[in-house]
Amino acid sequence: MQERTGYISVVNGHRVWYRIVGGGGEHEEVPLLVLHGGPGCPHDYLENLAALASEKRRVIFYDQLGCGRSDLPDDTSLWTVERFTDEIGIVREALGLDRVHILGQSCGGMLGIEYAIRQPRGLVSLILADSMPSMVLWVEEANRLRAELPPGVNETLLLHERAGTTDSPEYQEAVAVFNQRHVCRLSPKPEFVERAKSGFIYNYMNGPSEFHVIGVIKDWDRTDRLGDITVPTLIISGKYDESTPLLNSILHKGIPNSEWVLFEHSSHLPHVEEEEKYMQTVGTFLARVESMLD
Repeated sequence: MQERTGYISVVNGHRVWYRIVGGGGEHEEVPLLVLHGGPGCPHDYLENLAALASEKRRVIFYDQLGCGRSDLPDDTSLWTVERFTDEIGIVREALGLDRVHILGQSCGGMLGIEYAIRQPRGLVSLILADSMPSMVLWVEEANRLRAELPPGVNETLLLHERAGTTDSPEYQEAVAVFNQRHVCRLSPKPEFVERAKSGFIYNYMNGPSEFHVIGVIKDWDRTDRLGDITVPTLIISGKYDESTPLLNSILHKGIPNSEWVLFEHSSHLPHVEEEEKYMQTVGTFLARVESMLD
């Protein structure tokens, strides 16, 4: 299968790296553009979505500015939801994606929501995988999940969060207990998942952990704008996901033309925890949406 990589200038001369897998067939289908999460976690942990590519369909990955193989400027004014949303349009234009499906995973779903609300021309469908309608609600649900951790774990987390010592090994060990339950239940984790490491942007925009959200996205909330999403939307989440059933039910009820698939044996990464079912689910959705196009 053909593949190519390259760079796109997005802001102030800074470039993002992209990878395109598939395509080249006589009658190509609508490409799939993948938005990674984090914020600031490079696309590597999603690279098995290349299984959705074929001679008929391109799957496009890119590392958002500031992470992975993209340029790594230290200008904090660049780390906003609005600018990352603008980046999607720039990537689309540079790659000639006149029509496109978008899949946003976790915080990539946040960007997908922001972009779809703008109702851009040529957006064919939206896939929100393990995402959220609101960071405020996300934190509320995270606190509920934390309270269910084994004795002493949440107390350790709270102790270090109050003391500002979230970089301590003890705090990181407690975070790992949460992650094993609600982020990825596989042990060991696939190499491509382990390879994707968040950095400065994660700490700046989010905070020190999945549940201690004190960065610039802490007040993000689009529950009142979900009705502005007009394209067919597939919502995906895991039974044990930190993106809880409550969050996904709000997405499903709020987005008019949406469907929701719950993966019974997964947490936050059903694309690796139930890979075969995931690829089948997404592939079937894309084909069904395209069968209704003019």
